[in-house]
Amino acid sequence: MAVVTGGSRGIGRAISERLAVTGMRVVIGSRNQETAAGVVAWIKDAGGQASAVRTDITEPAAVKELFDAAENHYGRVDVWVNNAATATAGPLSHATDDDFDQYVHANVRATFVALREAAKRIRDHGRIVLISSALTVSPLPGMALLAAVKAAGDQLARALAWEVGSRSVTVNSVLPGLTRTGVIDTVPQHVIDDAKARTPLGRLGEPSDIADVVAFLASDAGRWITGQTIHAAGGMI
Repeated sequence: MAVVTGGSRGIGRAISERLAVTGMRVVIGSRNQETAAGVVAWIKDAGGQASAVRTDITEPAAVKELFDAAENHYGRVDVWVNNAATATAGPLSHATDDDFDQYVHANVRATFVALREAAKRIRDHGRIVLISSALTVSPLPGMALLAAVKAAGDQLARALAWEVGSRSVTVNSVLPGLTRTGVIDTVPQHVIDDAKARTPLGRLGEPSDIADVVAFLASDAGRWITGQTIHAAGGMI
């Protein structure tokens, strides 16, 4: 059974649907129950099993409730995909103190809270996957805050891999490049053009590109990969 936070839109939705297609029962954690219900309906129409839980992963109590709901529905959690995040674009010189604090709260704190709970409750031989960003290694203009908070999450994941490795639990970060999700609407066209020019495959990523990488890591085939940051960005440099 898999839990996908932020699993109702964009990359999260693609991951939820992809894992369901592989036969996993999926619990979608999302603030937006309307969009989450649409994903659940899609999965059920495709012959899978899914449910949705309204959650805010910046709050420890909400994360515990998400685990409780998942376990009540389907038993112990096998796969935890930490996808929920907040992202907008803008020059670092224009960012305010409040912008910085909000980014840290919605991304670093949320990752810390979720990984802490997952470390305690995920099944032995389980999988923890953090959706990070290729911006941590291939920066783009206007994305400094996102790069910083995602890099912090990667370090939490790397350290956690050592802490849970004795239980054969793997922990990895997946680093998407610019991907066709709602966030793209906030990115200036010249930044999009620059990203394409720096990508050997010459295009933006699709949510399904990232979902396929996550599905591999969540499968038995990914059992020997842990503590890694996997650059899934079409080779963007």
